[in-house]
Amino acid sequence: MAEKVVSKELADALNREFKALGVGTLRVSLQSRSDRGKALHKLKLELPQSRSPSDILSEGEQRAIAIGSFLAEVGLSGGKGGIVFDDPVSSLDHRRRERVAKRLTAEAAQRQVVVFTHDIYFLCLLVEEAKLAGVPIATQSLTRRAEGFGVADPDLPFEGKTASKRVSALKAQHQAIAKLHKDGEEQEHRRQTVDAYFRLRMAWERAVEEVLLREVILRFRKGVETQRLAGVVVEDDDYAQVNAGMTKCSNYAHDKALMGGVAVPEPDELLADIMALETWRGQVETRNVNTAKKRKAGPAVASLAAAP
Repeated sequence: MAEKVVSKELADALNREFKALGVGTLRVSLQSRSDRGKALHKLKLELPQSRSPSDILSEGEQRAIAIGSFLAEVGLSGGKGGIVFDDPVSSLDHRRRERVAKRLTAEAAQRQVVVFTHDIYFLCLLVEEAKLAGVPIATQSLTRRAEGFGVADPDLPFEGKTASKRVSALKAQHQAIAKLHKDGEEQEHRRQTVDAYFRLRMAWERAVEEVLLREVILRFRKGVETQRLAGVVVEDDDYAQVNAGMTKCSNYAHDKALMGGVAVPEPDELLADIMALETWRGQVETRNVNTAKKRKAGPAVASLAAAP
């Protein structure tokens, strides 16, 4: 009964999880023996040699086996309680990270799954897989503030924000910089302004990926969405504005500006540069939507009536 109901079921669950996580070449087998009239059963990981797993398996394979073993046991428990993972993809290559993201998303359709990670690539994979599977996902970050460490923030770090949210964050930073300038805090005003232009450059880069190229290609995403090319148009003015914005940011976002070798712009000029990105982003988004509609509608067909 133990072999049929418990151990065999667990062995099958483990093998399914190993396959889903990209270590399908490894299998668990059920071994039974009798000792003084008692039936004893154990699960054994089948390896090519009679050596311990740590001698043969890579650190990534061992991590995948650990995750698979945990999920197999959770699945057989019958409960629907939440589960928590702390940085589950350390030591995993990008292919296994993709598999783990897909597997955790599938699990999130059955129960609450909480994942702590410092890996932006893995976070993007989780968001993408959740979107494809129709599974709701909530993201937030832990930050350090004046009140202490580990303060929960309902938003992602700047690196994980969309173009529009990066602009919003820059506007908030501008308000703090304007106050520093008004209060005569010159050194901190300079440092914050240099940081703002560094982040503004990142916002321009994100806007090129997300808005100008309509997410056809995104950093940290595993695929290329060629269908989104339907709305992509790059005009001469786009090149001019992106080049001008990136060039100005590069003038200040480096060590020379931070050390005082370059005079940094005053708050009004910084705000104008932020709004230049925001205005361009809105114009391109509207244009791309209209372009996609026209292209998907197909070319207009003109009909000519023959003269009598």
